[in-house]
Amino acid sequence: MDQVSYKTTYVNKATTQKEWVLIDAENQVLGRLAAKVAKLLRGKYKPSFTPFEDCGDNVIIINAEKIVLTGNKLTDKVYVTPDIPEDSVTLLRLLY
Repeated sequence: MDQVSYKTTYVNKATTQKEWVLIDAENQVLGRLAAKVAKLLRGKYKPSFTPFEDCGDNVIIINAEKIVLTGNKLTDKVYVTPDIPEDSVTLLRLLY
């Protein structure tokens, strides 16, 4: 009787096939583009995806300054970090 082997094969650094992906960010929504780039970087679209190995592609984003922010994020969103004093947050809002 013949036996069928169901052994799972994993990708390692030697067998990973990385590609370079060029993405034009002009008129793209920030969050949706970030989700697509994360999927490319992680390699989750590949049939040989291995969660513990770097099997994602290399991504280059052009025209990042022309990305679209929906709603009032450009004027109202405040990013607070622990190392920046409270009065500098207004300055950060004006710069971005």
